Amino acid sequence: MSDAPLMLGVSGLRGIVGRSLTPDLTVRYCGSITTWLGETVGRQPFVLIGRDGRAGGEAVQAAATAGLQAAGARVCDLGVLMTPSVGVATDMLSADAALIITASHNPQEWNGVKTIIRQRSWTNAGDEDVDACAPSATVADEIISRFKAGRITWASPEDITDVWHDFEAPEAHCQRVIEACERLLGVENYWDEIARTNSVGRVVLDSVNASSAAADALFFEDTVCRAVQLHGEATGLFPHPPEPTRENLSQRGGLCDAVPGLGADVGFAQDPDADRLAIVDENGRYVGEEYTLALATEAVLSAMGARAQGQVVCANLSTSRMIDDVAARHGARVIRTPVGEANVVEAMKQHGAVIGGEGNGGVIWPAVTYVRDSLSAMALVLALRAREGRTIGELVDAMPRYAILKRKAPLSRREDAQPTINRIAAHFSGKRVDLQDGVRVDFEDRWVHVRASNTEPILRLIAEAPQEEAAAELLEQVSSLVH
Repeated sequence: MSDAPLMLGVSGLRGIVGRSLTPDLTVRYCGSITTWLGETVGRQPFVLIGRDGRAGGEAVQAAATAGLQAAGARVCDLGVLMTPSVGVATDMLSADAALIITASHNPQEWNGVKTIIRQRSWTNAGDEDVDACAPSATVADEIISRFKAGRITWASPEDITDVWHDFEAPEAHCQRVIEACERLLGVENYWDEIARTNSVGRVVLDSVNASSAAADALFFEDTVCRAVQLHGEATGLFPHPPEPTRENLSQRGGLCDAVPGLGADVGFAQDPDADRLAIVDENGRYVGEEYTLALATEAVLSAMGARAQGQVVCANLSTSRMIDDVAARHGARVIRTPVGEANVVEAMKQHGAVIGGEGNGGVIWPAVTYVRDSLSAMALVLALRAREGRTIGELVDAMPRYAILKRKAPLSRREDAQPTINRIAAHFSGKRVDLQDGVRVDFEDRWVHVRASNTEPILRLIAEAPQEEAAAELLEQVSSLVH
């Protein structure tokens, strides 16, 4: 169904509810995950499940839970919560895996199943360590292959257990973020440090009526920050298109209006499952998602001082080169990966990175969780604001400045992108060409990246240069090679 695509990849399963994403398909997909997991761990697997709160998600979760139970998993329901909170809970409860019913930033009619695994629990080694993360591309491919082949082992009645519930993950997540900040800053109380510097008075949050509404309120409860929530009703009905882009946050009465209108110091916008964060400064200027990782990285490296020398930061190929400049300022280095949280995390674990993430506003801070985490990003940005004594706008203006432009082109299947990728690689064969994920071409002062999306049936084209005109020119040149 070209008008109702089903996306299967490293980011999990996504489709349009009632069309490409149906209850029977969801049951089979989750049964495939459980069967693979049971064979891998050699016992009855323990799996957590939560959802992002979008309307209709309860039915998708019911089907997913049925698939887990019917294939023999022990299941714990976490309720409505942020994806990074699920990551924290997976470590906290030493679960083998977790499922999040979410389509992330996709529109209202979409939903899906995102997977987190915790390999450390499979070997009973270091249960207190942070380990939960998205599955690698290899593991994702194994699950998809099993699902397509229908290789599912359904459990007998005596092996099907009741679902139990645990709703403590949001509080544990908030506490873990605070404790990580206190260790980083070398202070006894994070909020006392914010109060001491008198750096942040009012914060405006756009929770898009989804999973972050409760956690945001909990995080700022009884603190020096007066938090105002826009769209914090948790109805699951998005008040605007849920991706936290300039266009969506600049609508009349939106976050860009609310921050200066309320005299706030900063505005934060999350997507439905709250693994991404966009920032609006005190003047209502949309800072955007590209700056989120740069500011969070500056917060971590600057707080480390001399210890930042030689440290590693990981980012995907589509992330702004601001991250390279920030790392170089502190003597750290950046390792680039294919797009996808799992790819970034795999490199972070391999190289012992102190922070990583993606230019879509996804910050991964292993001191908290190996899952993209908007709550960690918020806390780090506020810590940087307190440490530097500068406004958010001033912090942003002090960052290296580049123009990054993004376009989309329709794509029926991921495989259809390959001829375009080959043409672009051949056209720029004299330049530095990276084929890890689609094709990225680096010039002396600019770059362009073209790849098939993991989450939508589109081709993504991204170009960055010191000036917008140069980025636009490069994007036009590459667009002419897309057929």
